Amino acid sequence: MDLLLSPGPLRGTTAAIPSKSAYHRLVLCAALAQGCSRITPAFDSQDIRATLGAVQSLGAKVAQLLGTGVAIQGVGASPGQGPVRIHCAESGSTLRFLIPVAAALGIPAVFTGEGRLPRRPLDPYVPVLREHGVAVDYTGELPFSIRGRLTPGEYRIAADISSQFITGLLFALPLLDEDSTIVFTSQVQSKPYIDMTVLALAQFGVTVTPTQEGFFIGGSQRYRAQSSICEGDWSNAAFFLCAGAIGGSVTCTGLRHDSPQGDKRVLEVLRDFGAQVLHTKDGVTVSPPAGGALRAVTIDAGDIPDLVPVLCAVASCARGTTHIHNAARLRLKESDRIASMQQMLESLGVPVTVTQDSMHITGAPIRGGEVSSCNDHRIAMTAAVMALRAQGDILLTGAECVRKSFPAFFREYQQLGGNYHVVNVGE
Repeated sequence: MDLLLSPGPLRGTTAAIPSKSAYHRLVLCAALAQGCSRITPAFDSQDIRATLGAVQSLGAKVAQLLGTGVAIQGVGASPGQGPVRIHCAESGSTLRFLIPVAAALGIPAVFTGEGRLPRRPLDPYVPVLREHGVAVDYTGELPFSIRGRLTPGEYRIAADISSQFITGLLFALPLLDEDSTIVFTSQVQSKPYIDMTVLALAQFGVTVTPTQEGFFIGGSQRYRAQSSICEGDWSNAAFFLCAGAIGGSVTCTGLRHDSPQGDKRVLEVLRDFGAQVLHTKDGVTVSPPAGGALRAVTIDAGDIPDLVPVLCAVASCARGTTHIHNAARLRLKESDRIASMQQMLESLGVPVTVTQDSMHITGAPIRGGEVSSCNDHRIAMTAAVMALRAQGDILLTGAECVRKSFPAFFREYQQLGGNYHVVNVGE
């Protein structure tokens, strides 16, 4: 689907959708519990569908609750026997969370995917699974096949490629008969996502203990079924909050200020840019600077990689050169997001230079033109934000990829005053 996006500010109030990161975690905890859990509110995206399908492959039963949420009958101590084939679509969370869980349950499994997912790295899992009783068949891209049952012990694993590998082990190791430890062999990146996992586990009765080197995980633990309300998503709300910073004024409701989500840091970065940030009872309002322009900043992307694309849009509207560093992991996402954003910025007339792990963006007038989503939901939504301040229309190709995380994005965008029309429906 191709959209023609026209300039004009966003104004008004929008409710945050459920956190995709939190929803993945709640679904998996519920699937591993004995009994029936309920997760509200309802949330439909391609990634969440992938995780719901994956847990059903392991033996969990899933029922939709008339648009209000989902009910999951967990496998408890009686998982399916396998072998199973688990298709993860384009969801890195589904893939990396479920691999060690299937191994802990002793279910032979073949993991497949589509888009860029088959080539996203899984190497950190290979040695730790093989060292703990699991045979692995992997040639550097999907399919990824396992057989055997995971054994307890010490798990030494790199934590700088993706926190998802740590989360997957944290879900799996409590299921083993004896205690285990996780030892980080590198600096941890995206620690807030690990914190979200620890909180989700605690909600379902599972305890993991941080140590100086990683985690201690007691064995023979059991997940307990719960009713859970998923918090609002700071990651997706950031697109509207950043839109408020560059023009107009946007209020996002349904956001917890005490959230463990690392992407709530968007407010701190927007304040650094000079935007006005006002906390409300259950959300936040962001507006442009009062009597002045946005100013360039320096951003460490280590814990907030998903914010980088839309922060590039803000940087385009700021005076001076914004420096974004510690960003190498952006090259391993749904697209190479450093390359994707460089392509977008250059095509719209915004000066940018990049290295393997950094971006340097000099604020400049945003031209109209044509940009590609690169089949990456965050790139597509960033294009919509940049269009708000463009000097002409922007043609966005491949806009349908927002279905991965935020299917209603363009509907909300339009309700806030965003101007677009469909020029090509596509297949």
